Amino acid sequence: MAKEYFINKVLPTTVVGSYPVVRTKGLRSIFDPFRGAVETAVADQIAAGIDIISDGQVRGDMIGAFTAKLPGVREQEVIGKIQPATGPITTGDTKYALSKFPMVKGIITGPTTLAHALHLSTPMYRNKEELAIDLAVALVAEAKSLEAAGVTLLQIDEPMFSTGVANLAIGKQAVEMITAQIKIPSCMHVCGDLSGVIDDILKINVDVLDFEFSKNPENLDLFRSKDLAGRMIGYGCVDSSSDSIESVPEIRKRIEKGIEVFDPKAMLLDPDCGMRMRTRDAAFAKLKNLVTAAKEARLAL
Repeated sequence: MAKEYFINKVLPTTVVGSYPVVRTKGLRSIFDPFRGAVETAVADQIAAGIDIISDGQVRGDMIGAFTAKLPGVREQEVIGKIQPATGPITTGDTKYALSKFPMVKGIITGPTTLAHALHLSTPMYRNKEELAIDLAVALVAEAKSLEAAGVTLLQIDEPMFSTGVANLAIGKQAVEMITAQIKIPSCMHVCGDLSGVIDDILKINVDVLDFEFSKNPENLDLFRSKDLAGRMIGYGCVDSSSDSIESVPEIRKRIEKGIEVFDPKAMLLDPDCGMRMRTRDAAFAKLKNLVTAAKEARLAL
């Protein structure tokens, strides 16, 4: 199962993805304004002790970073048939992260979330469901590029799944169109309240299901009667919606509550969501406290 083949550690830590954008100055910033931000994000995650890091996702929001590169999209308007990007979108920054650390997750914004962020300005698509399918096809190239780069895990972000707006049957199809094309472990991140969608989400074929349990602690109760079918759970135990820094004991208490429901060998600990909107100091402190709490919880097992 996934927990046995991509990380050999009890209660490993990771990030959902994004990190605060720390701008740097100098000649390099003229040619690449975000290179320093990538370097800072990677260095901070390593310094905090995170087991599986990301590239920091500093080059734009989770929507625009992808749609700006896809033929068929102009700003937020779909103006023609969606096509794969002419080159890798995130692989360059991911390769940098891999040059500094062996375990890095690649991250793609999910087809359904992208579809619902765009406006249809072409008769090419009758609805967002048709659009999501073509977006999935287009994103396969990015997934394969990240796999070839050597990422440990491919994460697909689908926050739209918890809203009640998305067609989850089509969403499932779109996600699996991507995961079926890669051999590395896959993860799907869904933030928010899962109470109305949990059964549908559990049907989606991924190796890790990542949810928030800090800001939405009621999500934990939903799993007391659910079977993960050998999959791992991405266990959000740090609040990413505020700069307030939870103490190590507070985070450890959340982890211990999770252990009451999940096998600790199947838990991958992380913040609830990305931390792009946090200050650098707050984001780093949150990650460092997460790592310390995980160590304490690990030793107590």
